[in-house]
Amino acid sequence: MRKYIIFQAEKSDKTNWRNRKLQHTQALTWILAEHWDSSDKPIPEPGYRPTEFIRVDQLHDPKEHGHSTHYRKGDWEVTRVETYTPDLPLGDYDMVVICYCKYNPINAPLKPMPERQVSLASFGGDETAYQQWLESQKETADV
Repeated sequence: MRKYIIFQAEKSDKTNWRNRKLQHTQALTWILAEHWDSSDKPIPEPGYRPTEFIRVDQLHDPKEHGHSTHYRKGDWEVTRVETYTPDLPLGDYDMVVICYCKYNPINAPLKPMPERQVSLASFGGDETAYQQWLESQKETADV
């Protein structure tokens, strides 16, 4: 089931506007994060905390990391969930999920980002592209 999951600050939470940052751009917004989920995992429930991704500049190595070097449980907590399903399954998603969140800071430990995992699935099943990437990595390692 393809789900589009949006984490949004409660409209009533006006006191913590400085903490309402879109995870990928750090821009101030009501939308805190969004996920596309094609797994069979259940949707988030009240009490769930979206993951927060953090960059520690002193530890950032562009060869090893994307933008983030660490992650942790976030300070935003889901308080209620709304789901919307299309009348006809013609679009890209089987369900749109809106998770309303309140700012409830916690002292969660930072965890280092796991090593990148590249597989055939990373290339959408394109065996040729995957093999080309593997070859390019061998060439890079030989240099």
